[in-house]
Parts: sequence; C-alpha cells; structure tokens
Amino acid sequence: MKKDYIFKLLLLLIPVSALILMSNAGGVAEGRSGSPGDGGNTCTGCHSGGNFNASATILSDIPASGYSFNTPYTINVVTTSDASTHGFQLTAENSGTTKIGVFTAGVGSRVINKRVTHSGTSTSGNWSFIWTSPSSNEGDVTFYAAVNAANGNSGTSGDEIVTTTLTPTTLSISEAKRLNFGLFPNPAADNVTIQLPSGTENATAQFYDYLGRLALSEKVTRTKDEVAVSSLSKGVYILKVITEDKIGSQKFVKN
Repeated sequence: MKKDYIFKLLLLLIPVSALILMSNAGGVAEGRSGSPGDGGNTCTGCHSGGNFNASATILSDIPASGYSFNTPYTINVVTTSDASTHGFQLTAENSGTTKIGVFTAGVGSRVINKRVTHSGTSTSGNWSFIWTSPSSNEGDVTFYAAVNAANGNSGTSGDEIVTTTLTPTTLSISEAKRLNFGLFPNPAADNVTIQLPSGTENATAQFYDYLGRLALSEKVTRTKDEVAVSSLSKGVYILKVITEDKIGSQKFVKN
C-alpha cells in the first residue's frame, strides 16, 4: 500500500515539474531583475553553478540628452556567453524604486507585472522591445536586467546569472523651454481650446493615447486655437503642445 502511495506521488510530481520548467522557459512573474524594487533578487536562488564567461549589456536609442515624455524607445538586451540557451528579466525604476514607463513586448519576450522577460529560451541571448517613457517628469530612470546563461539541460543546475544596468537621464525641461498653455474644457467631447501664452504665435498639438501612440495632430495659433477631438475614442490622452523651441504637456480626458 505504501509503495502505491509513493508511485502515485511520483506520477503527480511529473506534470508539476514539467509545469515549473515550462513556466521558467516562458519567464517568471516574480521580480528577478536585480533591481532595488525587486529586492535585488535574481534567479541565482535556482540557477547557479555554471560558468559560461557570460556578460550582458542594455542598449537603447534614448538620446544622450535624456528621454522625452511619453515617447517610445527601443531597448535591447545583448548577451555574450558560451551558453547554449538564455533567458532574462528587465525592469525600469526611478530613484524611489517606482517602476516607470510602459513596456511593449518584442519577438521572444512578454510583459509581466511591469517587467519584460523571455517568452521562450533564446540561443543568442539578444532581445529587442519597446519602452514608452512616462508622461511627466519622474526623474532619472535606471534599467535593470538579469540574464540567465543556461546549459540547456531543462534543469536549474549548471547555469550562470549575470546582471547589468543602464541609466539614461530624464530630459530636464528648464523653465525657459517649458510651454505653459491653457486647455479648456477638460474633459471634452467635441472641441477643446488650446490657449497659447503671450509671445507664442503657433504650435503643434499632439494627442497621445495610453500606449504612447499618436492619435491626433493639429496646428494651432493664437487666433485659431480650437481643435476638434470628436474623432478620438473615449479615454485619457497626453496632450503635447510643441513650438520650435518649447514644449508643454497636460493630461486630457475625452468624454
């Protein structure tokens, strides 16, 4: 009788173990990026013991001057190692360990709990995806990534974890470069008035949806300051008003 219980237990453990392995192959939901907000945790608690001369780098197309608000940027995780397979997890945090921006998955990755991770193991260890910056100044951002250089044995032993960071700065808009404009009514269903400040004759008004996509762009002037927004779907938008040398932004709600 005891042998039957042991045999049944082993049968039960087989699918559970397979589920765990498949879950890890598709990335984990818990914080394992090595960031302060993730408690500095990586996958070393499970994956360890290997040495593949691994190193990893985070690359981006964020300008040296810093990121602009509500703007999509391409982020790359690039790995160099002797390993046969790789996985990763990455997140973005400000100095207060608040996760900022919105990730959009690329080939071989997926987004879980404000982190981007692999959706399957990669032989190259290279991934590319989109990070859309916050719509307001949340300070400098740091990207944290942990990469697993694995031996491909479908287990957790004999793997190597490496970490890396990237810290571009926020685009600090000085008062001289900030455009202060009026917006009313807000919320609105059909039309809004964009009141340019004294000394500003014309500008471009751009409405971005919550995914950072440009939904509407219109020219405005001091005398032609009304914009029809009836074509926009209901929801929250970021309105950016841009001149040749200034930029301003406000949240707009479409009824």
